[in-house]
Amino acid sequence: MTGWERLDKECVDNNPWFRISRDRYRLPGGDVGTYTYVDIPGSTMVIPRLPDGRVVMVRQYRYLMQRESLEFPCGGLKEGYEPLFNAQEELREEAGLEATSWTKLGEFAPYNGVSNEYCHVYLAEEFSAVPATPEETESIEILHMTFDEIRTEIARGTLWDGMTVACLSIYDAHHPTVGNE
Repeated sequence: MTGWERLDKECVDNNPWFRISRDRYRLPGGDVGTYTYVDIPGSTMVIPRLPDGRVVMVRQYRYLMQRESLEFPCGGLKEGYEPLFNAQEELREEAGLEATSWTKLGEFAPYNGVSNEYCHVYLAEEFSAVPATPEETESIEILHMTFDEIRTEIARGTLWDGMTVACLSIYDAHHPTVGNE
């Protein structure tokens, strides 16, 4: 399978979180076209696992969906940040925790037909509490849940955040013997 050749790239719109970009490309057969997409530097999501096996979840309002969402702590990759540093910042901001043990579990593309974003997934353990500093737009409720409770919420449709579902799948791939937690 051969790739497409990018001929040029144009920024259509820009804000602090992402850009809307439009590429002009050439297909392997020679046809030329345009592709408009959400140009995002990336994101990080953290699975904060407590000593008792439960994990820290955050519930926050998601404007575009017009409802609350249950999620692992997550945030866009800030300019100049390495993914691990970004994950550490998001855990502090959203959950009020600092972890001393970090394991990168993987990464995935949340919406690869519309965006070039990769989400970096981390498991965090061994915590100390710090003041949470959510952004002005974030009103966050912190919950401690078992993995079984999370899976039940997914089955009920009350946990519907796709990035959280993907991160749980990545976690499960690394912990195949983990049954009913």
